[in-house]
Amino acid sequence: MSRLQRAIETGAHPLSRRNFLVVAASGGAAFGFAALGLAAIDPAKPGAPATPAAGPLFEPTIWFEIDAVGLVTVNIIRAEMGQHVGTALARILADELEADWSQVRIVHVDTDAKWGLMVTGGSWSVWQTFPIFSRAGAAGRLALIEAGAKLMGVTPSACIARDGKVISGGRSISFAEIVRRGDLSRRYTPDEMDKLPIKPVNERRLIGRPTPAIDIPAKTNGSAVYGIDAKVAGMVYARPKLPPTRYGAKVASIDDGAAKGVKGYLRSIALDDPSQTVPGWVMVIAETYPAAVRAADLVKVEWSGGDGAKVSEKDIQDHAASLIADAGAGSLLDTGGGGDVDAAFRSARSTIEATYTTASALHFQLEPVNALAFEKDGVFEIHTGNQWQSLILPTLATALDRPVTSIVMRTYLIGGGFGRRLNGDYAVPAALAAKALGRPVKMILTRADDARFDSFRSPSVQKLRMALGDNGRVLAMDHAAAAGWPTQVMAPAFMPKGANGRPYDPFAIAGADHWYEVGAQRVRAISNDLANSSFRPGWLRSVGPGWTNWAVESFIDEAAHATGADPVAFRVAHLTGKGRDAGGPPSAVGGALRQAAVVKRAAARAGWGQPLPRGVGRGVATSFGQERDMPTWVACVAQVRVDRSSGEVAVEKLTLVVDAGTIVDPDGARAQVEGAAMWGLSLALHEGTEFANGQVRDTNLDTYTPLRIADTPEIDIEFVDSAEPPVGLGEPATTVVAPAIGNAIFAAANVRLRHIPIRPDDVRTALSATS
Repeated sequence: MSRLQRAIETGAHPLSRRNFLVVAASGGAAFGFAALGLAAIDPAKPGAPATPAAGPLFEPTIWFEIDAVGLVTVNIIRAEMGQHVGTALARILADELEADWSQVRIVHVDTDAKWGLMVTGGSWSVWQTFPIFSRAGAAGRLALIEAGAKLMGVTPSACIARDGKVISGGRSISFAEIVRRGDLSRRYTPDEMDKLPIKPVNERRLIGRPTPAIDIPAKTNGSAVYGIDAKVAGMVYARPKLPPTRYGAKVASIDDGAAKGVKGYLRSIALDDPSQTVPGWVMVIAETYPAAVRAADLVKVEWSGGDGAKVSEKDIQDHAASLIADAGAGSLLDTGGGGDVDAAFRSARSTIEATYTTASALHFQLEPVNALAFEKDGVFEIHTGNQWQSLILPTLATALDRPVTSIVMRTYLIGGGFGRRLNGDYAVPAALAAKALGRPVKMILTRADDARFDSFRSPSVQKLRMALGDNGRVLAMDHAAAAGWPTQVMAPAFMPKGANGRPYDPFAIAGADHWYEVGAQRVRAISNDLANSSFRPGWLRSVGPGWTNWAVESFIDEAAHATGADPVAFRVAHLTGKGRDAGGPPSAVGGALRQAAVVKRAAARAGWGQPLPRGVGRGVATSFGQERDMPTWVACVAQVRVDRSSGEVAVEKLTLVVDAGTIVDPDGARAQVEGAAMWGLSLALHEGTEFANGQVRDTNLDTYTPLRIADTPEIDIEFVDSAEPPVGLGEPATTVVAPAIGNAIFAAANVRLRHIPIRPDDVRTALSATS
């Protein structure tokens, strides 16, 4: 059970079981709708604000309401950043409610204690919300049927709900009329909620079916509002002057003489930050953003101090290797008993060993981070797009020296998150500047500022060993992984303790605790303290499995070749589904056998074993996605062409098979897998930077080179038809593409690359070493 799931079950999380009151409220809405962003878009009138109808409201829970004209409003606590999360979650509730989809709208809510934990990441949104929204919709449906039956003078058992109506034989009454006239005062206890019947799969009318995405009209007609669009009367603009290091720098002097010649320039202020989120920051204030940008280029700041000013990527990686070499370092994951790994290696017939590394990787989301902040009527408002409001609110309270209850974050659409906006640090400088000036401040980072201030994915080092017995039988596997830990730096309360009592960052090791049967197993998670103190490590799309699986699946491939086995057959043979790998309810039914099934299906679909031209190869990789208690089984076969003279690797085709349980939103699911796969390809071959002298080397797209559209391959995706509970789709495909490509390069050119991104020079060097 995950740390978060445990909180849900024990009632420490807002989605825990609660009394479920079905009550008709007269008058206006019980909650305020967000004033900006996607919150008030009416799907029946694309782009037009939807005004709640006057009269009574049916509010069976905080998660949705129905007004007097039948409009169903679903409250969404998850951030919308292109993944259509509102559409996916609303259809879960609307399906059970039997609502008319054309009358459903979504509200991305602002922060409020009643919502509890507000976070969008880890591919959690659908997985966590499905049981809650299913029962909320079911309870609403039953209450409407009871009230509708009473109004029609029939028994509830003679009624069904369909398309926003309660129907009995040839008669019907709309949800709207029931809300206006009916008695909707039914109460459900927590036990009753748990026992509510959920519709069988064959009665679903929205889940898994093509339906229009509610957010598309606003995004295509220009009415959608992103954080960067937020504005209020009387605001000024700010661009920061960033210190030379993330931590420890102090402002020694500010010279704004040259900036005073810029029309609209107002002043420059050094921020006093009690939270130590942005030490050494200077905010350049102007009447317009172009003036703030120009003035900032002219303001001269001198800093003293600064941690990590002379630290390089090599220093960080060398330190990681030394930590791994210390057998006592790190936290030991619970691998189901583990076995005596050292004894297995001592008795082994042979062993294999390999070290894998990854470079620093930026988020480089389309919309640079930004925030508008001001105080109004005793409440400090932060207008910005954010993925983890609950994490940054206490930090804002510390920075502003005021209670969390007096701060509200207004919700906006996000122009790309990918984990960057899980860290809401960018809200702090805007808030501090607004407090210092006593007026609204809108801060927008330039592209280069955004790259320098990024909480990027830490470089990593992983050492894997395998002990083999007679006939290549796997006796033991040892995996040590060292990197900067974002959860340790920003959310240590989310760190569980390992088998040796030491806390570890689950988002910097997940994936290493794989589902293969390998005999005795040891997984060591090691925090790279030099990385943590030199920059702020961040969560990047696919988090830990995005780089741990690079090592696991590359190494499994090496083990297959070392034992003379076919890579597909080797994987399937070790995905036995025995012991702790058998899986179980609610989300891991079938365990490793479902992973073996996607491997076999992907191989068959890709033509595994069929002949290819010289210089072309296929490679396979598989993963369970993000966490063992919510596995998304995915396999990828990559077909690549290697140019031996230039070292260029061209990915010709990616074949992916995904078992994510119930697919709630088919179009959104495909888009998620496509995007995740392309992200994995980008990280494999194109995307990476280097930490040097306290900063990242690349700050714009002239030198930081993510995947371009000309390099996108043919992609073939198949979803396994399943009635199991839905799990995550935003990240798992990312985790399999890089190792599949690396394994395909080996098949095509007989060279093994163990660092990503794989550059042409790396391929040429490897080829030269074998010639």
